[in-house]
Amino acid sequence: MKTLLYALTLVASVHSGVAIAAEQPPRDEFFWLGMINKATIIINSDEGLLDKDLTPKIAAGLKKVLADGAQPGAKRPSTVIAFEPLLIEAAGPEVTLIHAGRSSQDMHSTYRAAIMRDDLLRLAHQLDKTTSALVDLAERHVDTIVPNYTNGVAAQPNSFGHYLLGHAAGLERDAQRIREAYARVDRSPMGTTVLNGTSWPLNRTRMADYLGFSGIVDNAYDASQISPVDEPVEVGAIVTSIALHTGQFIEDIMTQYAQPRPWILLQTGGGNTYVSSAMPQKRNPGILNSTRQAASTAVTLAMGPIIQAHNITPGMPDAKDEDANTEIVESAIKALEGWEKIIGSLVIDPNRSLEELNSDWTASQELADVLMRKYKLPFRVGHHFASEIVDFAKSQNIKPLDFPYADAQRIYKEAVKGSSFSDQLPMNEEEFRATLDPVAIVRNRATSGGPQPKEMARMIKTAKEKIASQEAWVADRRRVVTTALKRLDEDFDKLSTSPN
Repeated sequence: MKTLLYALTLVASVHSGVAIAAEQPPRDEFFWLGMINKATIIINSDEGLLDKDLTPKIAAGLKKVLADGAQPGAKRPSTVIAFEPLLIEAAGPEVTLIHAGRSSQDMHSTYRAAIMRDDLLRLAHQLDKTTSALVDLAERHVDTIVPNYTNGVAAQPNSFGHYLLGHAAGLERDAQRIREAYARVDRSPMGTTVLNGTSWPLNRTRMADYLGFSGIVDNAYDASQISPVDEPVEVGAIVTSIALHTGQFIEDIMTQYAQPRPWILLQTGGGNTYVSSAMPQKRNPGILNSTRQAASTAVTLAMGPIIQAHNITPGMPDAKDEDANTEIVESAIKALEGWEKIIGSLVIDPNRSLEELNSDWTASQELADVLMRKYKLPFRVGHHFASEIVDFAKSQNIKPLDFPYADAQRIYKEAVKGSSFSDQLPMNEEEFRATLDPVAIVRNRATSGGPQPKEMARMIKTAKEKIASQEAWVADRRRVVTTALKRLDEDFDKLSTSPN
């Protein structure tokens, strides 16, 4: 896990535009314990809580511990109780003067928040990539008309681009949730000790600033007893939402593979599909299966903190394990990476999708809509007329484009029989057939947020702006943390010279 976190930290920094050296240590528990100790030495020395004559020796001891931990294969203790003996060995028992007013409770709570903060930014970045892929594909398929389904049944014609933007809108809400959760995670618990503070006048605000936090957890009891459990539960809820969105998309594509002539498939090979070991005609959608499995794993892991935090007293460690909580986020990133690859591998056949639309009666609602909008026929009467047409057509195996106009006139007379409405179908044959044209239906939509070209252009523009804003937010949050830690290192290096 530590090696994985190291690699991911490098990738995240590169994406944020911050170049870091290959030897940069991973931002794991050991790293953050080091940073917490650096900040403690600086602040307490500045504010008279640590003898300035001892400061260089203590700082040099910490520097040695961190250098030793950066060696290949070296141990990197993840707890205060294992880290402190190394400090004592390097700088003598006087080094424990920096532990005044501190506890493993607030120190561990602090590095858990810091690690989760990094994890959320990695998740946000991959979410942006996947959403961007959806929007780019939507832009290419504004004019591709496909059937959409409700209750598993073909329902209405739609622009494939409009369908994709709907999925992108779900992910944009997940991005909102990440930003909102980040604001709650991005608060420093340091200086609260166990649960009610300390008699030492520790400068919590300076500590938060050095560690790149935007502020402090205000209530000392909340800082280590309540908030550290709330955070993984909230992140688990975000991961669950992302996984559900991923699964819905995959299952929609998967249903096409049950058809002998699908209108949407994956490019063959390249890790997208594989040939059945027994049935040579089959090209199994492997990436759909693996991504769905990743999404299911994400849901499973995300439930962990909820179950662990249930019916326990405040402050218990059950739901706080940072490796387990990182794995929750990592599972969502894996699902999003698979989804991004799926998007890039889709092959859409517009002619086949239009053929499917014209082989079924997904345009039938438009008959009722037009009769009401243009001819003031109550919708339920028009709906009854359209439903009777569909029943007759299916009993006779008649497709929409082949439906006899004379039968439409006859069925209309029967539908309005006994009412005050004229029994003459107000549509002429040309209008009747145009009303059943799936392409015209999509083009003529007038609702805000619909698939008509003008609305599609507006929504694509808005979606791209939101993605750009989100990615700028990720880069800015990374910059804030990186800048703070750089300043901490620079200030610490001024102290870590040997005493005269």
